Amino acid sequence: METASSDTITIVPTLAEQPVAVFDSGVGGLTVLHELLVSLPTEDYVYLGDTARFPYGDRTLEELQAFSLEITEHLLESDVKLLVVACNAASSAALGVIEAHLNAVGAEIDVIGVISASTQLAVAGSRTGRIGLLATPATVASGAYERAVRSADPHVHLESVSCPDLAPIIQSGSPFDDGVVETVRGYCAPLRAVQVDTVILGCTHYPLVAPLLQRMLGRGVQLMSSGTGVARGVERALAARGLLNPREDEGDYRFRCTGDVKSFRALGTRFLQMPLGEVEHVDLASAAARAGDARSPFVRSTSSPSLKQSSRRWGHGDARDNL
Repeated sequence: METASSDTITIVPTLAEQPVAVFDSGVGGLTVLHELLVSLPTEDYVYLGDTARFPYGDRTLEELQAFSLEITEHLLESDVKLLVVACNAASSAALGVIEAHLNAVGAEIDVIGVISASTQLAVAGSRTGRIGLLATPATVASGAYERAVRSADPHVHLESVSCPDLAPIIQSGSPFDDGVVETVRGYCAPLRAVQVDTVILGCTHYPLVAPLLQRMLGRGVQLMSSGTGVARGVERALAARGLLNPREDEGDYRFRCTGDVKSFRALGTRFLQMPLGEVEHVDLASAAARAGDARSPFVRSTSSPSLKQSSRRWGHGDARDNL
């Protein structure tokens, strides 16, 4: 569609041509984005990693909800047509809050989390009805996977293991040593003890250590990550609303992070398994207030473009005016 003035002609993209947004606490959600890029290559994507506040796994419910709403508001400024919460902790704590907020502001877009996607695959794939979960403390404490499994099949047993160190180890990018191997072995031991046949990787970082997990658990155990299920859910949601991008060539994908750009790019390339290109720094209000959080390796300063420069790169105006 075109709108004309006396001086210029501005091309306004249709809703189907607007990007899909994906966010995570760090670079782990890039494993989900990878599946989206493979399964829905004609779509545009904008990814935000909240690396200044990583990890989310030991945050409170209130913090997770506040962070998720703040990120949602930021992504709405890019006129996104669908939101993927590619973080298990945020999905377990804030999915309903995000949906309620979008309804309140009149943004009629679907929100897809990672918990339902991986749970459905795990329950359908289990032969014995004994499923394991490896996840962050916040995700395990939320009980979200237990509820999802019970809803899918009340006869399935879920053995949950909290892994406080695993996501930080993976995100640090350090080479795996004997200490890391023993940490992973300790997390897998309870699952081996109850003889699970399927294990849900309840953090988007964990596919990066899938070979190590497979060795510890045994080759007969299926590992279920959320990427494939999320990609199917996104495709169904877009198709139902007639929002699949009609282009025939490959779409664009762009990146933002709240912490250090160089660290994000270096780690992100390994997670995405594709070139990242430009990464823009975003100064979210509360992220900036917590920029001295010593738990995050991404809090160094950067001279990358500001939020006001980056939030309009798609050239669409205000999302809530178009949705």
